[in-house]
Amino acid sequence: MSSIRLLKTFAAVATEGSFAAAASQVALTQAAVGQQMRSLEAELRRPLFERQGKTVVLNDAGRALVPQVRRLLGLYEQMLAAPDAADAMSGTVHLGAVVSAVRPLIQATLALKARHAALDLHVSAAKSIELIERVQAGELDAAIAVREPGARPELVWTALYGEAMVLLAPRKLEESSARAILQHHPFIRFDPSQHTGRLVERTLKRLRVKPSEFLELNALESIVELVRSGLGVAVVPLLRDARWAGDAKLRVIEIPRAEERQIALVQRRDSAKGVVIQAVAGEFLS
Repeated sequence: MSSIRLLKTFAAVATEGSFAAAASQVALTQAAVGQQMRSLEAELRRPLFERQGKTVVLNDAGRALVPQVRRLLGLYEQMLAAPDAADAMSGTVHLGAVVSAVRPLIQATLALKARHAALDLHVSAAKSIELIERVQAGELDAAIAVREPGARPELVWTALYGEAMVLLAPRKLEESSARAILQHHPFIRFDPSQHTGRLVERTLKRLRVKPSEFLELNALESIVELVRSGLGVAVVPLLRDARWAGDAKLRVIEIPRAEERQIALVQRRDSAKGVVIQAVAGEFLS
């Protein structure tokens, strides 16, 4: 199915951020990736990328397409399951998630459990790095984590969604630009040893600003509460289910061409629970 191949390549480009990086993920040359993306644009009758010199980035239409493509690919993986896959929907499966994804993961597991009574699903929360290590060690069958650069050939990732970096500030602040706010107010930094923290640093460099730091934390929830209390500002990923825009004490300020944190489901390549895990991913995106 040529369209499925195009969608898989598009999802890889969205996750990896460039044609060159996506090429290694889908076993194609960079030129072949570019040709496939031109074919997809022709098939959908709209441009999906902005070409800036040698750099290619998703445009608004491309970004809007990403969650739809990932949902379709999840459903396609379920369709490919063996006819007797119902027998595989049983037994105990241990899953993990970053805190922001725990609630939708639990909802997904409850929906599956309602249809497959023999399925016993356990969910735990932890930091992304810990989740990835536990999956690699076989302690978890799969986890929803922040996808980090660097190949681990024993692991397989299923892209779920992206979370753009934004500036979070107290509602009372009067400055309008992200750069001005970062220059004039105390900055609460997310742990720079984590991938999310490195995305924060890249965002600051892109804005060409060096804020006045007064605190460093490794919990997004704590950072948000401190900003709500008026104690500082922070650059954080816009969590998928966040209701910050409607919070009377918070301002969410978009950052042009923002870095994006990729959330994905990770499992071992040799996992015996693949059918269940793909069903979880499909339910999570539904």
